[in-house]
Amino acid sequence: MRVWTVHLRDDAAPVLVREGFSLGAALFGPLWLALHRAWLPAVLVLAAGMAVNALASGDARLVLDAGLMVLQGLSGHDLRRWSLARRGFTLVEVVAARNAETAFARLLDRRRDLGDRLLRTEVA
Repeated sequence: MRVWTVHLRDDAAPVLVREGFSLGAALFGPLWLALHRAWLPAVLVLAAGMAVNALASGDARLVLDAGLMVLQGLSGHDLRRWSLARRGFTLVEVVAARNAETAFARLLDRRRDLGDRLLRTEVA
């Protein structure tokens, strides 16, 4: 069972963000963050990677790159949440489910007002 946080803003659909380690963030770092519209963290992670590659050499570079990858994986979803908060989203719910679709269905079951709002957004 996975845990998802739900973030809302008045003019946008709910955004679900999974808790835990992100393999995509670990492997693709800045690109993964940019795809999730976490622009500032993407630039900072890219700068950190460039600094490691410019300043370290040999085994030290390898160890620092591996450490940066692990750190990106551990903090990827948290950086995404931070970026959502900067864009005006607020954390409103925590949902446990097997996948994102089930989490979204549970959210709509708990918060019927969201379903009505989404329908109004689709029609408008």
